[in-house]
Amino acid sequence: MAKPSDELIELARASLAAQEQALTEPYTEERWTPWREAAEAFQAAVTAEAEATEQGRYALEMAAKKAVLHPEPEDS
Repeated sequence: MAKPSDELIELARASLAAQEQALTEPYTEERWTPWREAAEAFQAAVTAEAEATEQGRYALEMAAKKAVLHPEPEDS
């Protein structure tokens, strides 16, 4: 199973947060720019990390998104 870095998970979190913000208002180029930039940064980081760690790119991306969207409960 792919194991994304904490940095990659944070980039995924930032991209999804920017997407949520962009979707709250009508489309304008300016409002959606932060989402596009965050998504581009995340995708570039996925590619770089996949190459550096020899993990599958798709599996790494999905693992990062899963960590953000469906986090594991913390042991208390």
